[in-house]
Amino acid sequence: MAFHHVAVATRDTQATHRFYTEATGFELVKVVAAKSPEGGWAKHLFYETGGGELMAFWELHDPSLPSPTPSAIATDLGLPVWSNHIAFHAADLADIERRKRRWLEHGHDVMEIDHDWCVSIYTVDPNGILVEFCTMTRALDENDRAEALRLLNDPHPPLESGRQDAMVLHKAQAS
Repeated sequence: MAFHHVAVATRDTQATHRFYTEATGFELVKVVAAKSPEGGWAKHLFYETGGGELMAFWELHDPSLPSPTPSAIATDLGLPVWSNHIAFHAADLADIERRKRRWLEHGHDVMEIDHDWCVSIYTVDPNGILVEFCTMTRALDENDRAEALRLLNDPHPPLESGRQDAMVLHKAQAS
């Protein structure tokens, strides 16, 4: 089942809008402004990500909330940036390459990782959220499913050895 939308708070609406429209290529399709249950008000911004799915952001206006709005879904909780992140589907490796170039052209460094079963690119949005595009490079089969269940139930699973050549940092050109 696909997501309808995922919603997170934004600490800088204009920077978020530029990142998700200009650098990422999504389209703003709906904004709703309404009172919040806590007594303030909020804007709810919806961006079409492709395939009928949406990404949404909350611009919160409530004096009882911290300012700026904590919005980094990992680091604001004391977790590593890679732990809580948002991953979008990329159609294929050519799509990954196009999206990587677009992020770089808009001044965002990009980490690229070949996970052996999928390839991902990552950057951090203006809210401190790690954003990923990922494409499958092979179908997952019954062996993968059996191994997943085995590892799920193993209290001390064997750790994958790092494949340093599978990780590449692409630096954006300074403007």
